[in-house]
Amino acid sequence: MTTSPKEQAAPPPALAGGHPQRWLILGVICLAQLTVLLDNTVLNVAIPSLTRELDASTSDVQWMINAYSLVQSGLLLTAGSSADRYGRKKLLAVGLALFGVGSLVAGLASTSGQLIAARAGMGVGGALLMTTTLAVVVQIFDDTERVKAIGLWSTVNSLGFAVGPLLGGVMLDHFWWGAIFLVNIPVAVIGLIAVLALVPESRNPQGERPDLLGALLSTIGMTSVVYAIISGPDHGWTSAPTLTSAAIGVLVLAGFVTWELRIPYPMLDMHFFRDQRFTGAVAGAILVAFGMAGSLFLLTQHLQFVLGYGPLEAGLHTAPFALTIVALNFTGLGARLLPKLGTPLTIAAGMTCLAAGLASIALLGGDSYGGMLLGLIIMGVGVAFAMPAMANAVMSAIPPEKAGVGAGVNGTLAEFGQGLGVAVLGAVLNSRFAAAVSVAAASLPAALAEAGSAQERRQITDAFASGLETSQLVGAVAVLLGGLVAAVLLRRAERGDFA
Repeated sequence: MTTSPKEQAAPPPALAGGHPQRWLILGVICLAQLTVLLDNTVLNVAIPSLTRELDASTSDVQWMINAYSLVQSGLLLTAGSSADRYGRKKLLAVGLALFGVGSLVAGLASTSGQLIAARAGMGVGGALLMTTTLAVVVQIFDDTERVKAIGLWSTVNSLGFAVGPLLGGVMLDHFWWGAIFLVNIPVAVIGLIAVLALVPESRNPQGERPDLLGALLSTIGMTSVVYAIISGPDHGWTSAPTLTSAAIGVLVLAGFVTWELRIPYPMLDMHFFRDQRFTGAVAGAILVAFGMAGSLFLLTQHLQFVLGYGPLEAGLHTAPFALTIVALNFTGLGARLLPKLGTPLTIAAGMTCLAAGLASIALLGGDSYGGMLLGLIIMGVGVAFAMPAMANAVMSAIPPEKAGVGAGVNGTLAEFGQGLGVAVLGAVLNSRFAAAVSVAAASLPAALAEAGSAQERRQITDAFASGLETSQLVGAVAVLLGGLVAAVLLRRAERGDFA
């Protein structure tokens, strides 16, 4: 991959050695990161509560989840570029403040529309946090420690993502649903104080101005595509609203690519995609996020609607997934395997495990928890191996002075993958469920309320379980294929066999 003279500038002094307080700083930024990531999945166990108390349909719930991810996806690249130019510490602090305010508004929302809007606002602060935390890691650790540091950062990523349902379950067991947002506020305050006191300021002195039009185009394009996926089951896949939204999304994203290729200071340098390390890693990142987010979105519904667990029980029953990731990464197993197996094989093995876990949940979960437990553990093994390897591959393919942009790319693709995972697997579930039941309803509780007999209610529950199984299998196939593609591209890049 060719670089401009700016891109070949010497890295910041911090890269030559290591910041003396680098491990303490890592703990601080991981706390900030954890705050953001919890909100990717904390709503999953609140779905029944939101359905009842806010009269939310399945589509409403999906938008409550996706509004947060989509805003982050659209703004991450601009946030990363701005952090490189104006200062990573400064924007990290701003992100924490915005996230805390957004959490307060979300906790006090009284309608589905208000909650969706608040979640979108939280996504603005989350975008600043997602980019600056990884960028700071790259700046304060040298090459010898960076893989381990990124591994711990990735562990917090996975931990926050997976612990969301557990935290949500604990909160819902004692408080109303709004408390799952209000709990963010003290964490954001503590994180803000620690960032201001400990994190060093860093910026690219040759930083480039933000690409505002690129941010607008990417946000509109991705939102339109996911809206088409979410609304397809309700309006019909060939209906005018669905096709129009999909067409707008594709055209706007094409315009985004064209714009980025033409301007002197692009938000996303498309030449990065000439590096097959970068292309392979980002392909894998999207599919891992797709499988994780979609699976947990479905799992929490399965545990509550099909197996009859309460919110806290549902959260506890997903905990083995997070515990497996923590156990493997905090013991350093993933970091030790990466140099031995190499990036392509590590990613391929991790994503194969993730796919196998999804398939196990689909085929063995059924009406019992045993098969689901096996699948959660296998999924945890896969994520523990794949995610640190992919994050390191992405950041290694981008010049160090563009660490913010690199973190933005990594975060954008992960967030977009999570949004697509919820949207696509949720759409598969909705389509299967709607085709199998005889009553017209927007959600499982609504369908059960309209059922006239115990036999009909059983048929509705069975139809929902069948839809969940199909959705998990779709996710497993997508993740497996993504792992193979990523491994092939990374292997070709290592051999210098460029297309």
